[in-house]
Amino acid sequence: MNIGGLRGPLSWTATVAVLAALVGVTGCRQTSTRAEAKPTGTERITGMAGPAAAAGQPVGPGGACVFIKPDGAQRFGHVGWGFRVPGGDRWVYGAVENPSGKLYTPPGGDIGAWHAEGSYARMLSEMSRDALPHARLRSRGGTPIPGKSEHPYSRYRCTGSSTYDVAAARATIRTVAARGFLVGVDPKTGKLTSRDCLDATYDVLKAYKTRRLTPAVKLSIPNVWVESLVGWSDKRLTPR
Repeated sequence: MNIGGLRGPLSWTATVAVLAALVGVTGCRQTSTRAEAKPTGTERITGMAGPAAAAGQPVGPGGACVFIKPDGAQRFGHVGWGFRVPGGDRWVYGAVENPSGKLYTPPGGDIGAWHAEGSYARMLSEMSRDALPHARLRSRGGTPIPGKSEHPYSRYRCTGSSTYDVAAARATIRTVAARGFLVGVDPKTGKLTSRDCLDATYDVLKAYKTRRLTPAVKLSIPNVWVESLVGWSDKRLTPR
């Protein structure tokens, strides 16, 4: 590997360490600046037909979405997730908000993990307004998310999926909420790794068996990863 004239595993490790430090400045925490998202690529939703198309939903027995705050974590991005429960208009959605902005929170600590269920329209509405993270964190005694972002999640990408595993995805939601938060060196193993908002989103959607889900290696940058989702829709998310 050649990055800026530096070669070999050592230089790659150093580069990843720098990226980890930069991404972890706010640790997936949202900033108070409104996100001015400019989705790249097509605004057309692929593979749409029938009633789901009329409602703007991805077609298939299964479906998944990634919600994006382009201005999160010093503009390296922040992401959340959603997946369809087959058989009707019901979705499960959530995120790891990391309201403290710390690079490390031990397992069992407050990492702002939340999830909810509702219709596709309700999911878009609540994600567009950050309605649930604020209310639930306060009601549970957690750390309120700082700032008053008028439009926290300003972009979303969705895809239909012929495969799905709701039970596995629900189990992963519980795992993600309990495992703590990390961007940097794991104090237990001494390895450079991550357990952040992108890892949570990827792990939940992978457990769901989402088709066309691009792998997210540890310490990936959210705003870079979301551009690698080939065949997913790409739309603005406005408060509703």
